[in-house]
Amino acid sequence: MAILVPNLSRSAAIDLVADKVYAGRRLDREDALLLYRHPNLPELAALADFQRQRRVPGRSVTYVIGRILNYTNVCWVRCKFCAFYRVPGHDEGYLLSDDDILDKVRDTVDKGGVEILFQGGLNPKLKIDYYEQIFSKILERFPEVILHALSPAEILYTAHISKLSLERCLERLKASGLHSIPGAGGEILVDRVRKQIAPFKDSTVEWLECMRVAAGLGIRSTASMMFGHVETLEDRVEHFDRVRDLQDECSPFRAFVAWNFQPEDTQLPIPRKASAADYLRTVAVARLFLDNIDNLQVSILTQGPKIAQTALGYGANDFGSVMIEENVVSAAGDKFIVDAAEFERLIRGAGYEPARRNTRYELVA
Repeated sequence: MAILVPNLSRSAAIDLVADKVYAGRRLDREDALLLYRHPNLPELAALADFQRQRRVPGRSVTYVIGRILNYTNVCWVRCKFCAFYRVPGHDEGYLLSDDDILDKVRDTVDKGGVEILFQGGLNPKLKIDYYEQIFSKILERFPEVILHALSPAEILYTAHISKLSLERCLERLKASGLHSIPGAGGEILVDRVRKQIAPFKDSTVEWLECMRVAAGLGIRSTASMMFGHVETLEDRVEHFDRVRDLQDECSPFRAFVAWNFQPEDTQLPIPRKASAADYLRTVAVARLFLDNIDNLQVSILTQGPKIAQTALGYGANDFGSVMIEENVVSAAGDKFIVDAAEFERLIRGAGYEPARRNTRYELVA
């Protein structure tokens, strides 16, 4: 293991980790912690870019056009990091009508979108039949759209209140049109942390099991990490390890994305956001540790264009989604939302070639 021991300097220790990377050997948790604590960001970038070229060679950077369609903001879970939800019965709670939802999907298609990221809250009035009927309507009218829909928390809750097993719930969702599951709700896959920031949410084991069962049914997903709140570096590395282990087991994840906690108007007393340097370091460590996941997305929504461009040199190969609409992260303050032309300009400006894709990472015209 590449750990710091007496008489082994920091530079010598990072050399041992670099040797592992260049030899194609898997990093362990101690290696990841050493990378996190290594002060030289350009050295991390060089290692991460080498790993990126090994997994996804070339200068192409992909992106997708989609819409985050927040069908409801009603949620009883009260996550402390969320500024979007409204508890049941709140005057500002909403559930979009089917017609409003279909109008939003139509607008997405008209603007070249191929992905609907259908997410909301844990609304106690919505059981499996609600999702079956709205998914069926969407796919009947817009068969070209890919439904990247429902977080594990929403799926687990739907199964619970519908008195279904997790597997049966996912089977019915798939039959009605669910194509893919976003990695939302992963936050940090450490129960001690989860109990502090979202005490009523699903556990680490439950989140992973949802992704495992979905993969067994042919429903693939993404993985995410929200960092920069109450977690430690060790917690972040444990999160990476759990994601990598499940990917080894059943390959559920097409991509990984990390984004830093946005503290505005939330109940978590975090005085400041994680720095840009911390974000870039996290992207690099994710690329180096998650050696079985091809695609690493930037978070332009939370980081802004300049840091997103820089992250392409820290192991990222995907610019994420051109968001025609987004409400959850933006509920915590003004965020960076740009169009496809600007995405392509930014990618080219960073020295890469843009390539439009769909949710499955298939290139589209």
